[in-house]
Amino acid sequence: MLTACRALLVLLLSGTVSLLGGLIFGYELGIISGALLQLQADFQLSCFQQEVLVSAVLIGALLASLAGGIVIDRHGRRRAILVSNLVLLVGSLILTLARSLTVLVIGRVTVGFAISVSSMACCIYVSEMVAAHQRGLLVSLYEAGITVGILLSYALNYVFADVDEGWRYMFGLAIAPAAMQFLSILFLPVNPVKLNSWDSDCQKGLIPLQDTEGRAAAKREPYQEKQYSFLDLFRTRDNMRRRTLVGLGLVLFQQFTGQPNVLGYASKIFHSVGFQSNSSAILASVGLGAIKVVATLVAMALADRAGRRVLLMAGCVVMAMSVTSLGLTSRMAPLAMARDCRAAAGPNASQSLSQHPLTPPVVPDPSLTQKRDLAGQSRKGALESTSPPLSAAPWEQHTALNWITLLSMMAFVSAFSIGFGPMTWLVLSEIYPAGIRGRAFAFCNSFNWAANLLISLSFLDLVDAIGFSWMFLLYGLMGVMAVVFIYLFVPETKGQSLEEIEQQLSRKR
Repeated sequence: MLTACRALLVLLLSGTVSLLGGLIFGYELGIISGALLQLQADFQLSCFQQEVLVSAVLIGALLASLAGGIVIDRHGRRRAILVSNLVLLVGSLILTLARSLTVLVIGRVTVGFAISVSSMACCIYVSEMVAAHQRGLLVSLYEAGITVGILLSYALNYVFADVDEGWRYMFGLAIAPAAMQFLSILFLPVNPVKLNSWDSDCQKGLIPLQDTEGRAAAKREPYQEKQYSFLDLFRTRDNMRRRTLVGLGLVLFQQFTGQPNVLGYASKIFHSVGFQSNSSAILASVGLGAIKVVATLVAMALADRAGRRVLLMAGCVVMAMSVTSLGLTSRMAPLAMARDCRAAAGPNASQSLSQHPLTPPVVPDPSLTQKRDLAGQSRKGALESTSPPLSAAPWEQHTALNWITLLSMMAFVSAFSIGFGPMTWLVLSEIYPAGIRGRAFAFCNSFNWAANLLISLSFLDLVDAIGFSWMFLLYGLMGVMAVVFIYLFVPETKGQSLEEIEQQLSRKR
């Protein structure tokens, strides 16, 4: 009875840590949407300064991707989460008390570093803590927390919109979930890797390895944590080169299927298909956020039943079909898209890339990267009032096509939230050995951020060269290639303990 209670307590606390970690990540990405409207007036920020302020999170996140893996592997996952909570506290205080743009940028860099380290450490820690049949659910809970955090930030943006210096409250309230996560993890074990099989009750639901030989080997070979150097990621030792290929393939296809730009331009697309007022475009964008929450809950329910490969391939197929549909409809009913700086005065500022090519237009997110783009949707919609008026005639002539465009957007968001969104980070937290898991996760995560930046910076130039329709069709082709990649290279880890996964992947095939 005592053992069962202990198992339940660990399960609840692990879920709390995962949910709060995602909520903090999503909140920090979304809260800038409303804060920037006030900061622009209070500090008289130019378009470039707004872009720098929002992009400061990217700088911090990239630094965390380079250094965070070493911290996670050498000092432990639990300590890394605790440190990220303290760094987030410092960053939030800097933002709350800021009196200049320089201090605001420093605060945003600090916050970006904290949430990036937390995102990596939380996924790894929870995956190592819980039993195999619970791992998919609890790691995916992080993704659900991100979507909830973004919606919460939208709500608080509205609450403090008319409050004098309300942006200080917006930034400061991030301290509350960080403190809750800090307290929750204090009651969890220090080294979950060695405690992965601590409770026999938690092992009853495990699905054994499919082959008899592998099952016997798992029982015969006691789990021993091996030590690896960073260069081992590119060597044949324990089949590490193939694992690195899987990790990089997942994070790169996650971006090259067009997710940052399809969602980053959601408000513009909504304007083009008939949502002419700012409020209706914002409402439609928030509606996409609600759809993401529902789709992520579906992914949580299916992760440990259908499996990672099935959800990844199904999501890619639907994404490819959706973005291809967007390409075909935009070819028949061209989208009206502005790219002047004033129209992009929001923090995304995707349309002003030609003026400031070194400034990233979208704040990207490892985990689960689709979250950051929702924040941009709200910002674009809220600041559309300065953009040139769009004629109602084009969309009125193509009502059926515009409904197809709207439904395609909803399908794309749902498919990403079921497949690439949560499953990429779940697989990455499972396929690497414990001794190098933090560094491997951080290495792949850095490519995720870099790919997001590349896709975002090159989007408008490619659109000018080949047009929106061909751009969307290219994303559809990348989705098909992603399905082939997943089918050939990504292993199914459903129902296997981390020790079983390690033994299975170490064997050369």
